[in-house]
Amino acid sequence: MKQLLRFFLLLTVIGTAIGLHSACSDESDCSMAGRPMMYCTLRAVNPDEQRVVNDTLDSLTITALGTDSIILNNEKKVQKLQLPLRYSSDTTVFLFRYDPVRNPNDVDTLFVFHKNTAYFQSMECGYLMKQSIQGGRFGNRGNTSERIDSLRFNNNNKEANSNEIENLQIFFVYRDRTPAPIE
Repeated sequence: MKQLLRFFLLLTVIGTAIGLHSACSDESDCSMAGRPMMYCTLRAVNPDEQRVVNDTLDSLTITALGTDSIILNNEKKVQKLQLPLRYSSDTTVFLFRYDPVRNPNDVDTLFVFHKNTAYFQSMECGYLMKQSIQGGRFGNRGNTSERIDSLRFNNNNKEANSNEIENLQIFFVYRDRTPAPIE
């Protein structure tokens, strides 16, 4: 009988410890990994076949205007982008540099217009920001084959997200190489 009593006492202590540990754990993801981003894919239109194809940039550096942040630093073989939108403004401006060392004036500018709405997440996280993408435009300053040609925003998904759901297709001028076709 003493053995059975000790067993139940031990089981109660272990069960209480596990219950307290799981009840006090922080399940909210307040880290930067949970920050919503604008997800972009790079595309081109093959003029011979009038077909949309995936595009790849050999090298790309992206900075945000008004900050000293480098979002991509000489990244190679770029096909997709995750771009953070500003919390403090309804417009975020990105500078795309294709060869900043040899050709610093070869720059495309991407303007993204968005609506920021603060909302209360939890006591641990405080307030977070929902960002609804309203539209955008671009400008070209360089004269190379790697230039933004047009933009297509996904009307079904205007919210910046952390699920890698595409918000924007960036179309580049078609170059004389064969990107992989879209399946």
